[in-house]
Amino acid sequence: MPTDATTVPRSRAPRRWPDEPAQGGWYTDAETAAAQKMLDESRSWRTGWRNKDLVAAFEEAFAQATRARHAIAFNGGGTALEMVLRCLEMQPGDQVVSCALNFVGTHLPVIHQGGDLVLAEPDPLTLNLDPADVEHRLTDRTRAIVVTHWNGLAADLRPFLDLAERHPHPHHGPPVVIVDAARAAGGITPAGLPVGAEGWATIFSFETKKLMTTFGQGGMVTTGDARLADRLRRLRTYGLSQEWGTNQQLSKIQAAVGLVQLGRLDEMNAARIARAHERTRLLHGIEHLTLPPELDGGRHLYYRYNLLVPASWAGAGRDALMELLADRYGLGSIINDPVTYTGHDYIRAHTDGQACPRAEALAARLLCPCLHPQIPADEEREICDAIRRATDEIARTFATT
Repeated sequence: MPTDATTVPRSRAPRRWPDEPAQGGWYTDAETAAAQKMLDESRSWRTGWRNKDLVAAFEEAFAQATRARHAIAFNGGGTALEMVLRCLEMQPGDQVVSCALNFVGTHLPVIHQGGDLVLAEPDPLTLNLDPADVEHRLTDRTRAIVVTHWNGLAADLRPFLDLAERHPHPHHGPPVVIVDAARAAGGITPAGLPVGAEGWATIFSFETKKLMTTFGQGGMVTTGDARLADRLRRLRTYGLSQEWGTNQQLSKIQAAVGLVQLGRLDEMNAARIARAHERTRLLHGIEHLTLPPELDGGRHLYYRYNLLVPASWAGAGRDALMELLADRYGLGSIINDPVTYTGHDYIRAHTDGQACPRAEALAARLLCPCLHPQIPADEEREICDAIRRATDEIARTFATT
């Protein structure tokens, strides 16, 4: 049985740079002032922490930023995806196709909402879902295609929308395209549209490590479907006396900070892109590393900076490189992400018999060294020098074995 983990076993020696940043979008005095204002306004027992108008203002601003008709705030991206899938009201045998190279939080809600998870291969260049492989896996039971803008690289949704039209479900019509944009807020798709403007529904996360964050948790769904938007608003608020629902609301202090973070999102993303491009320049020419594709126009936000080692190093060589970076140079890295069925027992049990060899092969070559725009420029040069030196050493080791 294949196994993989997000990080490989390494010594616990102190590191100058962690496996991954603990926070993605960073805070300024503006976020502090917004939070303080909410704290001051909520001191009275008559006031409390609920403010529908402020949450609605955040939703409206987010809808405008993504050119979506509707934006619905949730207390997390995972719960948001869960509720979107619930709106499909899947029956036994209904299928949902998604890339095998993914975060487990994309696949667990599919299973929990009664869908049969059908795993597909990633594109070898972008590591996003491969539309050619998806086409082979569509059946007359497919209800949805979940496309992830993986690690901040915006996928082209047009091939999936076309596939859905050409492979309708006999009772429900074309499968819906659901977009996981947890790592891509503020991005631009190859169609030139903001991430969030295309597809039946797009899910965003504002968890602490994401490109913008609302005190460590939060989420949003954008959609052009008014019926879906209305249903989601009911589901997040105990059904609004009409149907089953639960409490998945965002607080007003999160909305206040979210408005500030949204206003600064382009600035933060630009800094991240600039830092990633600088890393690519500094790492250029390393024979044994495949660097991430460098795309213009905000199509790649570099939520993580993906490196691929040679196929001959897969597994053991990649692990040795991660260990060397951590132990000798103090540079943490992460496998972000392994194939979900290799590292999660529940997903493995519900996808028994499925295999995506291309995804497994790519995951065995993948590592993501720590990257953040706020790492000082001189430290970034040290990081790149460490990657170059460590890669050269592992290459010599493999040349003699």
